[in-house]
Amino acid sequence: MDLAIETRALSIDYGANGGRAGVFDLELAVAHGEVFGFLGPNGAGKTTTIRMLLDLLRPDSGEARVLGVPARAGGGDLRRRIGYLPGDLALFGTLSGHATLDLFTQLVDRPPVRRDEALDRLGFPRHALARKVKSYSTGMRQMIGITLALQHEPELLILDEPTTGLDPLVRDAFLALVRECRVRGQTVFLSSHVLDEVERCADRVGIICGGRLHEVARVDDLEHRKQRVVTLRFADGRRESFESDELPAALLARVTALRGDAALVDVEIRPLGLDAIFRRVVQEAAR
Repeated sequence: MDLAIETRALSIDYGANGGRAGVFDLELAVAHGEVFGFLGPNGAGKTTTIRMLLDLLRPDSGEARVLGVPARAGGGDLRRRIGYLPGDLALFGTLSGHATLDLFTQLVDRPPVRRDEALDRLGFPRHALARKVKSYSTGMRQMIGITLALQHEPELLILDEPTTGLDPLVRDAFLALVRECRVRGQTVFLSSHVLDEVERCADRVGIICGGRLHEVARVDDLEHRKQRVVTLRFADGRRESFESDELPAALLARVTALRGDAALVDVEIRPLGLDAIFRRVVQEAAR
């Protein structure tokens, strides 16, 4: 497989007083042209992993290769090929939006071929580009950050919690842009804990917890697992929900037992979604 990101036994431990915190023995393989969702609770190691991929943090052991180049050796040439949105985005408050976009264009030394499209699709008010960034709302700053990552059409996008502060319509526009990046052949590494967003745009997901990768799967495979969530509503007001992979006949017997004397009003059967799978993996990791 032609890989955009590859890690082998990548580890960093910055725990204190005998405790362990960091990332341990991480084995990742992200193909060129895919959208990979990197999921985990707060403190799981998502941002630490990203910083090692970008050589902003040096691992204690193991190796990371990005776009075929060792992360530690890539330098500025490698970074020009990457679009990065940090989770703790900090911009120069005294610069205007327009000056901010131009500054980063000069830093990567690549033309901003997708700047106008990104701003328009996200609905950023063009007149606000003349204002200083310190006057922007959180959502406006995030839209500038997304545009900075996208504008030079990088081969690889690394996005850390990219929808922070965005309203639902802007979020939808952002996810559409991510899906279009895949069509253009770009790779997207999307770190998030907003599970429904990842489910809407990712090809595969990896779930990290406690600094260790616990599951990697295709989103399609997760959606087609046999497990279903069944929700029953009865005339007496009761609601019963349970997970089941039983055949219809066995399921009917279970519904009948739960029903008692009350009439069954409604039945909802849906696949076990990414949210439930995520919770299960995190709970098992905690145990």
